[in-house]
Amino acid sequence: MPKDEKENRSKQKSGELDKFEPGGELGPLENRSEYEQRLNSLPAEQKDLAEESSRLADLCQYFSQNKMDIPLSLVERLRTASGLPVADRIRAVKDINRELMEYLNDVGQDPGIRQ
Repeated sequence: MPKDEKENRSKQKSGELDKFEPGGELGPLENRSEYEQRLNSLPAEQKDLAEESSRLADLCQYFSQNKMDIPLSLVERLRTASGLPVADRIRAVKDINRELMEYLNDVGQDPGIRQ
């Protein structure tokens, strides 16, 4: 493949991903009110999915910051949830979020000594 064609493909892929960069259409939001506006502009089902996905992202960030592993069974359930219809996916992500919170609660009650 000629060098020019490789560069064009690279630029094209980069251009497609630009929407996820700060300031892009799907980029991170610094302002809470802008987040709320975007969320409220979504259809009800997509809004519910976005809210649950945000909760999941917050939980994953917490696990990462505290150097904790998410239980593999929940990771696998999340993997399979991505292929479900939206209504089922919302239910699955809600259940996963609930179980992650229960897991954190259980880990927090650790007596410090394991036998």
